[in-house]
Amino acid sequence: MKQTGPYISKHGAEKSGFKNLAATHWNYRPAALYEEALARGEGHVAANGPFVVKTGVHTGRSAKDKFIVRDASTEKTVWWDNNKSMTSEAFDLLHADMLKHAEGKELFIQDLFGGADQTHRLATRIYTEYAWHSLFIQNLLIEPKPEELGDFDPQFTIIDLPSFEADPEKYGVRTGTVIACNFAKRIVLIAGTSYAGEIKKSVFSMLNYELPPKRVMPMHCSANVGEEGDTAIFFGLSGTGKTTLSAVATRTLIGDDEHGWSENGVFNFEGGCYAKMIKLSAEAEP
Repeated sequence: MKQTGPYISKHGAEKSGFKNLAATHWNYRPAALYEEALARGEGHVAANGPFVVKTGVHTGRSAKDKFIVRDASTEKTVWWDNNKSMTSEAFDLLHADMLKHAEGKELFIQDLFGGADQTHRLATRIYTEYAWHSLFIQNLLIEPKPEELGDFDPQFTIIDLPSFEADPEKYGVRTGTVIACNFAKRIVLIAGTSYAGEIKKSVFSMLNYELPPKRVMPMHCSANVGEEGDTAIFFGLSGTGKTTLSAVATRTLIGDDEHGWSENGVFNFEGGCYAKMIKLSAEAEP
């Protein structure tokens, strides 16, 4: 198997169960990912340089296709009235089939941190089929220092294979799209959707599950801080102004979407901002 990239972890793809991959591209920098995505025809360059992609039928998250493994660790800690369950057996079958589907493919891998608070951050490894997905999450999460990458040992793994179509009857899911979360194994599987926001939100889901027992409050909000150290947080549904309100010029931005409130203060889960623009209007989202 060919391995490329500036920082190849000694804890390789085999640790995550992958076999017979054509190549693994480790921790490419943004410019290299931009070039790879362009060369592979994953999108096109718009005026002034942004890389633009079409995500197909899914232009947002597929909340109805998200499932959480129901087991001893989640039975009494997940709000099952508002979440769909999946059996451990179905998850393991889906996981095995996705690993098999990946054989012969080239995968892009990013080793990143979820959480700016070093006490509570989550070492996360993301496997993606698309170079632009790798670019997306590399921009959004927090980059380790170069000296941390060679020995990077992930606590959490995301596998994103948009070309894998889930069989509803085989896995007990709703459609060919599935986001399957196994909190005990610390793995999220994403299939049948090219919408990259599923990767980002999977990190929030894991932190949302793991942090409360540590007396850390995970929050879907934006946040900024004043000169006196006074932190403001803004709650609201997607498209209702969190990013805009937190970016006021007279205060310092902490982040625009996902945060934790720990004994050390309010901290961003991410390292970048994620501004929604599609169909954004007073009529569509009052």
